[in-house]
Amino acid sequence: MTISISPAKTSTGSGPSAAALDQAIGEATAALKRRQREDGHWVYDLEADATIPAEYIMLNHFLDEIEDSVEAELADYLRAIQGENGGWPLFHGGDVDISATVKAYYALKLVGDDPEAPHMHRARDAILAGGGAERTNVFTRYALALFGQVPWRAVPVMPVELAIAPRWFPITLYRMSYWSRTVVAPLLILAALKPVAKNPRGVTIRELFRRSPEQIRDWHRNPTGHPIGTFFLLLDKVLRVIEPRVPSFIRKRAINKAVAFFRERLNGEDGLGAIFPAMANAVMAMEVLGYPKDHADLVVAKLAVKKLLTKGEGKTFCQPCVSPIWDTGLAAHALMESGESIDAPMVRDSCEWLKQRQVLDVVGDWAEKRPGLRPGGWAFQYNNAHYPDVDDTAVVAMALHRADGKTYQEPVARAVEWVIGMQSSDGGWGAFDIDNNSSYLNHMPFADHGALLDPSTADVSARCLSFLAQTGHERTHPTVVRGIEYLKREQEADGSWFGRWGTNYIYGAWSVLCALNAAGEDMGQAYIRKSVDWLLACQRDDGGWGEDGATYWNERRGEVKESTPSQTAWAVLGLMAAGEVDHPAVKRGIDFLLAAPREADGRWREPWFTAVGFPRVFYLRYHSYAAVFPLWALARYRNLRASNTKAVRYGM
Repeated sequence: MTISISPAKTSTGSGPSAAALDQAIGEATAALKRRQREDGHWVYDLEADATIPAEYIMLNHFLDEIEDSVEAELADYLRAIQGENGGWPLFHGGDVDISATVKAYYALKLVGDDPEAPHMHRARDAILAGGGAERTNVFTRYALALFGQVPWRAVPVMPVELAIAPRWFPITLYRMSYWSRTVVAPLLILAALKPVAKNPRGVTIRELFRRSPEQIRDWHRNPTGHPIGTFFLLLDKVLRVIEPRVPSFIRKRAINKAVAFFRERLNGEDGLGAIFPAMANAVMAMEVLGYPKDHADLVVAKLAVKKLLTKGEGKTFCQPCVSPIWDTGLAAHALMESGESIDAPMVRDSCEWLKQRQVLDVVGDWAEKRPGLRPGGWAFQYNNAHYPDVDDTAVVAMALHRADGKTYQEPVARAVEWVIGMQSSDGGWGAFDIDNNSSYLNHMPFADHGALLDPSTADVSARCLSFLAQTGHERTHPTVVRGIEYLKREQEADGSWFGRWGTNYIYGAWSVLCALNAAGEDMGQAYIRKSVDWLLACQRDDGGWGEDGATYWNERRGEVKESTPSQTAWAVLGLMAAGEVDHPAVKRGIDFLLAAPREADGRWREPWFTAVGFPRVFYLRYHSYAAVFPLWALARYRNLRASNTKAVRYGM
């Protein structure tokens, strides 16, 4: 069911009427308030592609702990999101992704779907047309190896001895990103012990291979085509000879070290790294190591996986993680922008809830590079103390500062200290680590997903700069100076900025323009006007903006299928930050938002994925974005139009 608001009359050129704005803002604000939990926080579903629900089913069959009713619901979801071309895409409306399609097919076959059923036949045709299951990515082949569908030589050698490698060694867990680190640690154990799934129904998928897996010799490819990648391919061959000959006492020590690493970070019911792949690998590793079924660590690890199931918005699927702190921080900003008093219970309750979740007493992995830095950040999930998120920290601390800088002076000050300490040597900020930029690792065969690292990015750096500026750090502050110089270097030739965590250049441009405005940059400078011109040129005939997930491939840059409310809101917010509140394009963008249909729960209708886990590999649909960002843009437009200065006061 959808509802819609009639577009405002704009024939006089005066822009949307005050009544239309007030009505839309009022309705969206009321809808947002209805979603707030009793303790003050918000959490919306976080949706990925077919791989996560498929892997949930596969995990059950690996363990022989089948949940028929749950798996039937997940199977319904998988069938519903199958593409018309027979395969499963990485995002709504995307192309067939062979790895996602193989996992979805296998999961459906595990739950009992007839391989000759029309939907399975179409999926099989799509896989074979794409080169067969032998062309899947590395992580899919690890899953297939665990089920005995491919030999272990189908995956790159990742010796468990990496767990005991000294810090100076070129390849260590700490040279990888947080998400890679938590996924890889238990995976190293699985790769060393090479277990086979229990697979009680004996389901195989040999029909998905164009060649017999036992006869294939060209499993591994140079992911970048770089000479370093060629070196790593040779190294892989050497390791295949050495790895079986590692003395047992060294192997045992390495396995114990890997176990100690992930057990220390199991994170209770929120799970290892608070992300599904790490949780699932930890469960499998403990099972393979012989942990009793009632072992406390194994029990809680399985519970963490099950807590990612959701059926709150009409369909059951498994989330890759949950996003309550991010959702709550953004919702608080939108409410305050819409005119909600900072003394209102909803604003105050959300701020108090956020304050309680600041990480103040756990020294996380980030301290490898900053051992003397005090903790002071926020995670993305309910609890993930070892891995606070720089982006979340900036957004949450800006919300607290905006609500009541005096009351929240101490948590904001701790966040400032931590964010400044997390600045990388290039002047930018990564999401979780400092100088996590050992780029040679991306040339390993294991790294064919291209997301092994967490280097500085323009969008996260912009948020940090916005936060520091909002809290009184002047344009001349050394951290601010270095941050601005980093953003200038990162600007694309067309004037935009790359969006690492949001799709894509629109997200990046919005983030950076807000930051530059907050930092006191002259918004008339040529490099800033170039970004404004780029945004204006991207506006579509319907007045909105859109950008497809395919734009993360350079050859498809600029691709768009449809205007979306979230991306339109980002574009409008970016233009207003650059001083263009009265530009006709902004008025047309506001008209688009006013006219766009909304769901029965008050969110703008938006099936498109407008966020990213890993570009070109893993995409996200935040169900919160369609509730928060259009409201935010409409409210800011109303506020600025009524203002004498037309100046944006806050960092976002």
